[in-house]
Amino acid sequence: MIEKDFVVEGLRRTRIDEFLEKELERAGYGGMDVQVTPMGTMVVVYAERPGMVIGRGGKTVRAITQKLKNKFDLENPQVEVKEVDVPELNPKIMAHKIAAMLQRGMHFRRVAYTTMRRIMAAGAQGVEVTISGKIRGARSATAKFTDGYIKKCGEPSTKHVREGFATVQLKPGVIGVYVRIMPPDVVLPDKVDIEAPKVQEAPSEEPVDEIQDLEEVEELEDIEELEELEDIEDLEELEDIEDLEELEELEEDLEAEEEAETQDEDGEESEK
Repeated sequence: MIEKDFVVEGLRRTRIDEFLEKELERAGYGGMDVQVTPMGTMVVVYAERPGMVIGRGGKTVRAITQKLKNKFDLENPQVEVKEVDVPELNPKIMAHKIAAMLQRGMHFRRVAYTTMRRIMAAGAQGVEVTISGKIRGARSATAKFTDGYIKKCGEPSTKHVREGFATVQLKPGVIGVYVRIMPPDVVLPDKVDIEAPKVQEAPSEEPVDEIQDLEEVEELEDIEELEELEDIEDLEELEDIEDLEELEELEEDLEAEEEAETQDEDGEESEK
């Protein structure tokens, strides 16, 4: 059945991962990926120190390839080693480092806070470190340390959050270390970007038409003002002409009165 084939393939990948983790613990094992190609099976190994995985003259890689072929029945296995770009963002590497520090006798709280600071300084969005076992005394206990923002449920927690696990044997018993990291490049589905409103600019033709209309109105107003001024000047001229005519008439009347008076005076003198 197809379902059975998937289960068998998953179990084989898990066994290969556990085998490589034991063999490459000192090299900073950071996970693996199995790719089936027409030429054979490609096993990509991620490590903090790839030189230790390859070995002198490729001796270690050849030994691992032979073990993968004999132990896990892989068809023409080919091992490719890649270096981990940022070890602080790889949960497997950080879990093994915590286990190594605990084995050296360091206090679990100090180890957890130091590791979280390094992970957050590398740019992670969030980290969770869980240390369980006989860490305080004879009874088993669990200490959980978190920093930043990390998803706990739903599809983002299984799709984006990276997980790593390591164990260490101490005198009181076995201590388990579980590290979960949310990488910095994760975009959550509930993220909302608020954009600034776009201001729509009016076409350039309309303002020109409005300006032309305004200029025409101003010209008409200027013309009307000029016409009013001309009318006023005409009226003033007419008034001046009328005033002159009145003055001339007054002068003529005065002259006629003076002549009449002189004639009267001459007549009176002749009679005397």
